[in-house]
Amino acid sequence: MQKKYLYLFLTVLVFVFSGCSIFPKQITLKKSPPQKYTIEKKEFELIVTATAYTSHKSQTDKTPFLAAWNNRLKPSVKSIAVSRDLLDRGLTNGTYVTIDGLHGRYKVLDKMNKRWKKKIDIYMGTNIKKARRWGKRKVTIRWKKKSIEPVKKIKKKS
Repeated sequence: MQKKYLYLFLTVLVFVFSGCSIFPKQITLKKSPPQKYTIEKKEFELIVTATAYTSHKSQTDKTPFLAAWNNRLKPSVKSIAVSRDLLDRGLTNGTYVTIDGLHGRYKVLDKMNKRWKKKIDIYMGTNIKKARRWGKRKVTIRWKKKSIEPVKKIKKKS
């Protein structure tokens, strides 16, 4: 029995003195230099069909002031809904849009049914008469989209 412990003790001594350890060494990763990025705001323009909508139960479901992205619609806030094909063009939740013929900026707070293409719905609060007067029009909308790209290093020729 003592021989067993002696062999175990000698094995551990050889293991430790040969530079081995039962604990893994801490690995350090090389830090790469911080990469530089450029942020550009590109302006886009598109002609779309514009209609109007209001917050009435006859036009929506049980929650007329709740938009598709769970934003609360307020009659005092200028907002629009966009067709889903415009989401890929950068008109996502919270994007500000200017509409030719209307004053101010409108915030994208809602999205429309999949069946609509190149279309926006302008939110008119609870004013059904104003929405009917608007009707259906072709308008030009403009928005800015941020693009973040790494700075490309130019190699100098020797």
